[in-house]
Amino acid sequence: MPLTSLPNLLTLSRILAVPLVVATFYISGDSARWFGCALFAAAGVTDWLDGHVARRWEQQSELGRFLDPIADKLLVSATLLMLTASGRLADGAVLPALVILCREILVSGLREHLAGLSVGVPVSRLAKWKTAIQMLAIGFLIVGSAGPAFLPVVAIGDALLWVAALLTLVTGYDYLRASLSHLTHPRARRSNSQHLA
Repeated sequence: MPLTSLPNLLTLSRILAVPLVVATFYISGDSARWFGCALFAAAGVTDWLDGHVARRWEQQSELGRFLDPIADKLLVSATLLMLTASGRLADGAVLPALVILCREILVSGLREHLAGLSVGVPVSRLAKWKTAIQMLAIGFLIVGSAGPAFLPVVAIGDALLWVAALLTLVTGYDYLRASLSHLTHPRARRSNSQHLA
């Protein structure tokens, strides 16, 4: 499938959105926060849309499977780091952010290793919920104090980030547990293409 197929272009747009979201952190004013949130939300929507289009139009490709998780991790990691660096992430919310980043590194390592053994690692339903809550939490935190006065935007963002971190631990453990047999006996599994639930 060419790089210019619609699913791949949607994934690439998510990668291109990363520096734009980061740039909004260097612009003062409430408008910049809302614009950054809108960019982040639009990029998050492409995460669902590219997979949906690829399946609907039968345009799934190895390139897309390679780029999609990279785009997700770049967007989430860069934004969490900027939230921390800019002081928008409260001290109590740094820990769940760290848990999320560590899990992403762990799962990326597992996927890379298991790909060499021809073992697929599809995203579980719980992991999809984790991603949705995580994206929602980050969106709230980007807006932060620019949100409406009647709504505790930062508190909601912090709470959702903790929920996402808990789901992150559960899904990360599920992936690790399901991968152990392949990690401890890789040669015996090399010829079998299996999928983790």
